[in-house]
Amino acid sequence: VQLQASGGGLVQAGGSLRLSCKASGFSLDFWTIGWFRQAPGKEREGVSCMRSTTDSERYYLASVKGRFTISRDNAENSWYLQMNNLNPEDTAVYYCATGPPLASCGVNQMNFWGEGTQVTVSS
Repeated sequence: VQLQASGGGLVQAGGSLRLSCKASGFSLDFWTIGWFRQAPGKEREGVSCMRSTTDSERYYLASVKGRFTISRDNAENSWYLQMNNLNPEDTAVYYCATGPPLASCGVNQMNFWGEGTQVTVSS
């Protein structure tokens, strides 16, 4: 099982980025998928998660609600995080992860992790 995250970069405040995660070695269909981030000196936190294919079962960290959107493409075994109106507080290493079908958006709920992708937002 491998997860490959991409799409990070340097952007000015107010800008947008789209993160992608490609899974290989297993079928994504019934897994919970998510995005997490870790800023320097802080614990890793859940940014957004989505269970299976039910649109209503999406979680967003309060500080990103209305700005970030999680989506998945099971046919491509991939998921995405569209990040709009970024601010410097969003600066972190972002990780994609998967967990079992009923997992919550917690670090200890995820089974597989990708390597992180750096997102830096300048003021």
